[in-house]
Amino acid sequence: MQPSRREMLKLGLSAAGAGWLTGVAELLAAEAEQSRRKPGHDPRPQSVILLWLEGGPSQLETFDPHPGKKIAGGTKAIRTAAPGVQLAEGFEQLAEEMQSVALVRSVVTKEGDHERGAYLAKTGYRPNPTVVHPSLGAICCHELEVGTTEIPRHVSILGSSFPGRGGLLGARYDAFKTGDPAGPVRDITTWVKPDRLQRRLDDLALLNRRFIEPREPFFRNHVPTETVAAATRMMHSEQLAAFDVMQEPRAVRNRYGNTPFGRGCLAARRLIEVGVRCVEVNLSGWDSHVDNHSVHRELVRILDPAFAALLGDLRERDLLDRTIVICAGEFGRTPRINALDGRDHWTHGFSVALAGGPIRGGVVVGETDPEGRERVKQPHRYGDIHATVLTALGLDIEKQYISQAGRPIRLSDGEPIAALLGDTPRG
Repeated sequence: MQPSRREMLKLGLSAAGAGWLTGVAELLAAEAEQSRRKPGHDPRPQSVILLWLEGGPSQLETFDPHPGKKIAGGTKAIRTAAPGVQLAEGFEQLAEEMQSVALVRSVVTKEGDHERGAYLAKTGYRPNPTVVHPSLGAICCHELEVGTTEIPRHVSILGSSFPGRGGLLGARYDAFKTGDPAGPVRDITTWVKPDRLQRRLDDLALLNRRFIEPREPFFRNHVPTETVAAATRMMHSEQLAAFDVMQEPRAVRNRYGNTPFGRGCLAARRLIEVGVRCVEVNLSGWDSHVDNHSVHRELVRILDPAFAALLGDLRERDLLDRTIVICAGEFGRTPRINALDGRDHWTHGFSVALAGGPIRGGVVVGETDPEGRERVKQPHRYGDIHATVLTALGLDIEKQYISQAGRPIRLSDGEPIAALLGDTPRG
């Protein structure tokens, strides 16, 4: 048996000469390496925050401005802390954080419908009638360590129309949906007295033992005992306080913008601190077929402080290295402005922003055509975005799940974008 550090020190102190120091140094180095490999000291990212821009934001009024070009429609650009990287005007706070943010400006998709586009963006796969693919958040919850989290580890804030689903992994990995964090979390308190609740739970357990367990092959995906236990555990968990952003100082809330979306981003930070693996925060309204510039001006006022404050807050708390932040929508908007001063759906080159973990900040990948033609340099699919994030999390994208039809499904069919990643091993 290897002696403990205390025993090693005693042996060394009683030994002649100074040669014992080498042994102690080796022991301490081995102990430090072992600590880094413990779950609580894992240097890899452990959580994902998705800032979901529902409706499809314009790349030109957000992360890929072309100032002075006809396609800009008058939209101006501002400089950022990342040399040579510009954002659309209105992102003055995010501009100061751009050394932590990478932009993929050449994302392309074959899905121009909102529901199908959201499915592709959140799963990395196009819809298929034979299988429901798990979302990125569901994969994170399935693959990453559970830890001691007593509340749902996959959360959707502010009611996305298409929240992340567990798909073939099961409904237990669906996102837990909640509203504005300024209010209480709904449906977590019992409507009956504790003794009556306990009788109900006892009756349900009896039903499970007498009826369901003997017929297990017919109820393979029916897990009421596990579901009820998880719900009961959540109802009594102190970790529910993570949803309550009103516990934060007013100055902190104001930094995020003190809007429902800003409070959602603040709640996301609080949730990952207690071990939640994926939080979606939804900012809807980007479907700007009419009056595009006014729509984006108002939404950018909400997004800019919340996104910037989230990155700064994560960094101050030493959480940015352990969290991947994604800001994306289902597609972009047309370079051409329509007769209603709007922009329509565009799948031929739009932007996704990423930050945190090993993502290289200040990097821009890809380029859209300044004349608005359907061609981009270094095109990437949403599958590549997923492969990049999963690789950053230390997961093996070639691992396969088996669908109910017996079909193997990889975690991602994309390829990691090497320009965004440091030396991140797979698996």
